[in-house]
Amino acid sequence: MKQHASPSHNTDAQDEADEREFETYARTQNPVQVQAALWATRRTEGLRTAAEAEFQDWLRADPAHADAFQEMARGLDPVRQLPGDKVQSLRDSLRHNAPMGTPAQALNASTGPGPAVEPLVQPASRPTKRPPLPALPSRRAWMAGIGRLFPQAATAVAAVALVGGGWTGWAHWRSQPTFAKNYATERGQRLDVQLPDGSTLQLDAATQAEVRLYRERREVRLLEGQAFFIVSADPQRPFDVLAGAMHITVVGTRFSVRRTFTGLDAGKSVLAVESGRVRVSQTGASGPARADKVMGRVELTGGQGVTVDEGGRLQPIVNIAPASVAAWRTGRISFNDTPLTEALAELERYGNTGLVVLDPTVGALRLGGSFNVRQVDALAQALPSLLPVRLERRHGVVEIMGRH
Repeated sequence: MKQHASPSHNTDAQDEADEREFETYARTQNPVQVQAALWATRRTEGLRTAAEAEFQDWLRADPAHADAFQEMARGLDPVRQLPGDKVQSLRDSLRHNAPMGTPAQALNASTGPGPAVEPLVQPASRPTKRPPLPALPSRRAWMAGIGRLFPQAATAVAAVALVGGGWTGWAHWRSQPTFAKNYATERGQRLDVQLPDGSTLQLDAATQAEVRLYRERREVRLLEGQAFFIVSADPQRPFDVLAGAMHITVVGTRFSVRRTFTGLDAGKSVLAVESGRVRVSQTGASGPARADKVMGRVELTGGQGVTVDEGGRLQPIVNIAPASVAAWRTGRISFNDTPLTEALAELERYGNTGLVVLDPTVGALRLGGSFNVRQVDALAQALPSLLPVRLERRHGVVEIMGRH
């Protein structure tokens, strides 16, 4: 017969788990700030005579204690002024988004009135620059000491008080990614990635990308290579792609981005939109776009493309065939009046061609057409019929030479 734990046993186990999680979290914070937070929240509701004396002893133990307490007390002021709908929004956000070990987990308990709580902080016996962390209460004790301060804003109080530094800690927690992973493909390799938000990322050969998903936005940094994006629509979480000096922002659409240092468009950032609407910002540096660095902005729809050149300048929008976007997904490359050396460098992204060009005049010859990246040998055999060249094998490679 299956055994069922009693409610009291479950509650005790939950309390122990919450205490461990809370202690793990608190020990990652500045001990002085944690002490200041606990004193500030308890003192707001009023301290007994003995507790007030302990608080004064703690203040006198180190000048840094008074500074931390004043900062924390000021941090609680905005909580008292929050309207009811903002408090509920903050409460819901914490309950649904808080990771393990954050104060929000302890707030699932009742915040009703309870017995008076013994001091949560043990005062220092003598001045120290970094006093030990105070004894940490169980969930019920902690909620009795903090939750009763503002019964309708207990979640907000906990977020402000325990993270430290007023709203700074809350903003820092919100700014941390909920998902972070780096992806890379080798030469000739492709990779399809399904992201937790429902978006799909398709990486071409020799590509590196960093993915960071946040609570209020999504971001992919394309370091090198090219990728095709199928972005899941979410108006509340814009999707940003950073590629060199190009900053792309979308909500939901299909598009490709290229940033390579060899082959086609070397040194440039190239965007091609298959469907949807995309906003492109030109920034002054190859990093996250900032308002004071934005130098140009355009909007594109399906069948349009734009390039940021080697100097970081935004070029005019061009029209493209939507079906031609990211043709590499089908294993093909198209050249349009492309220098031979550039075309060969592009093919090298997918495998060793064994082809070399030593004569600059031959390398400058222009090549056009669509080619299968898996059939480089066929391309090599076709070159003499496409260009005024001949092939000569020497030292284990095939040199492309002029016919003269």
